[in-house]
Amino acid sequence: MRTNDTRLRIVEAMVELHEEIGPVATTVTAIAERAGVQRLTVYRHFPDDRAMLGACSSHWLEAHPLPDPGAWTGISDPRIRLETALEFLYGWFRNGAPMLSSILPDEAEMPAVAEVMAPLWVYFREVAGGLSAGWGVDGDAQRFVRAAVGHALGFYTWQSLTDFGLSDNEAAELMVGLVADVAAGDRVSLET
Repeated sequence: MRTNDTRLRIVEAMVELHEEIGPVATTVTAIAERAGVQRLTVYRHFPDDRAMLGACSSHWLEAHPLPDPGAWTGISDPRIRLETALEFLYGWFRNGAPMLSSILPDEAEMPAVAEVMAPLWVYFREVAGGLSAGWGVDGDAQRFVRAAVGHALGFYTWQSLTDFGLSDNEAAELMVGLVADVAAGDRVSLET
């Protein structure tokens, strides 16, 4: 039982530090100090970055589960389906913003972070695929719709819109409008 308590303290220390300063800046010494253990104890439980990040990610996602696409996949109207999905996802972004703001910039710098983030990107690609369907377009227009939906699903898109004063619902409405305009063919021609 004591081993499990120690492991949990270490994982919680990692989560706190990753949220505060990001994985790249988090040291084993800082984790050990925060958890109240020796560095060797941290290494005994988590021998490398992958093990640390995997445990940290699992613990964080347990407390911040990704929205279940079942909440919107049965909605036939693509506008309502997208708006519903964005309301769930933007709420998830808001609740997870401290961690996402710290960990996403480190993804390019730390391969273990990229590995841990890979399932998240699969989730968002699958969600984008489902939300891009049903807009009554095909071919090149479908490519633009999928790009607009993918943009709407981005954490940095949500962050930018809310940083400029929009509520989560207003940001979702704006993105639904963008996608609907793209589906209707209301986009700037990229041809010269």
